[in-house]
This record gives sequence, C-alpha cells and structure tokens, in this order.
Amino acid sequence: MRSQTSFLFDLDGTLVDSVYQHVLAWHEAIRAEGIELAVWRIHRKIGMSGGLFTNMLLREIGVELPPDRIEKIRRGHTEAYKRVASTVKPLPGARELLVELTRVGVPWAIATSGHMESAARTLEALGVDLKRTAVVTRDEVEHAKPDPDLFLAAADKLGVPVETASVVGDSVWDMLAAQRARALGIGLLSGGYGPEELERAGAYRVYEDPQDLLDHLDEVGGRR
Repeated sequence: MRSQTSFLFDLDGTLVDSVYQHVLAWHEAIRAEGIELAVWRIHRKIGMSGGLFTNMLLREIGVELPPDRIEKIRRGHTEAYKRVASTVKPLPGARELLVELTRVGVPWAIATSGHMESAARTLEALGVDLKRTAVVTRDEVEHAKPDPDLFLAAADKLGVPVETASVVGDSVWDMLAAQRARALGIGLLSGGYGPEELERAGAYRVYEDPQDLLDHLDEVGGRR
C-alpha cells in the first residue's frame, strides 16, 4: 500500500553541503558593490530568495539600492558560486535517503530558492536526474521562502496534498514556509541553525543531517 506521506526537500544545507560556499559567494558579490557586511549576517539569511535576501541584509545596515544594483549583486553571487561549485558534495546519507524513499514508494521532490542557473551543478553533484525527479526552482514561482510558493509548487508537481507532506530543511525560512504551506516541518542541523531555532520556527522533529533522518525514517512516516 502506498504511503500517504511525501517529502519536500530543500537543497542547499539539507541535501548538499553548500551553505558556506553560498555565504562566501554572497559576501564577494556584496563587497564588489562597495558594501562591507559581516559574514555572519549573510549566513542568517541563507535560504531566502536572492532579492528578499539582499533587501533584508541591506535594510539591517541602513543601505538602500535600486533594483538594478540588487540584480547585479544576485548575478555576482551566481558567478562567484559557479567558481566554487565543484567543491560542493552531498551531505552524509543524502543519496541513500532519496534512494530509500524511492525504494519504498514514498514520493519526494526538491524545492530550492536558488535559480536553476546555480542549482543545476548542485543537483548534478547529488546525482539527481532532472528528467525523472520533481524539482522546483526560484525561476518557477512568484515568491521564494519564507513564502510557501516553492513547497506548494513541489507538492503540485508530485500530485500530492501539501497537508500530508513533510518539508525537510535546514533553515528557519524553510520551517516558516512549511507552516505557511500547511505542511509539517523537519529540521536538519547541517545548515548551521540550532535545534531550538528550528523548533521555534515550526520543526516538529530535528535531526543532524540526512543520514540521521534516514536512520530514524520510521519516526516521520517514511515507510511503505
């Protein structure tokens, strides 16, 4: 009998170890525009869409930029990330987790706030077949996290009710988006957020990384 559970995965920091490459790429792009910003502030916003991410960061330090310069920063981040994309590797257990879900007939999809331009290499590193896997990127939705659009679109691609899905993510923005989508939230510590932060944002379970989630899959309904 097919499970009623489905899983909607964030990508960066959840399935692949890429958070800090993104942090440094954003730092390089922002500095190229003559703006000094502490790296820790950038890390706290990773997981949002590029535009909202940039707006929130600049608002924190009292800087306003026109849309064209914000877009220039986003493009700069994409180019900087491409230069380090080869260092991105799957997190422990990530591939095995996806294989196991497929084996037991549990539907899953990937929903990332990154554009396909930068996400393609990351998905390739994970071994994802784009022709056979439901993937939603920032290019396909009006708003990215913490809005629920990405996860709603991923559930729609799978043909499953989002209310029966579990969103797996590493950031508070994933958990907030899960709540707004009316899905359950499962937090992973592999992106640098603490368990209390993820739980406050709505995670009902928190695990270390994909391997830890795989080891406890029965706790979250991930079986036939």
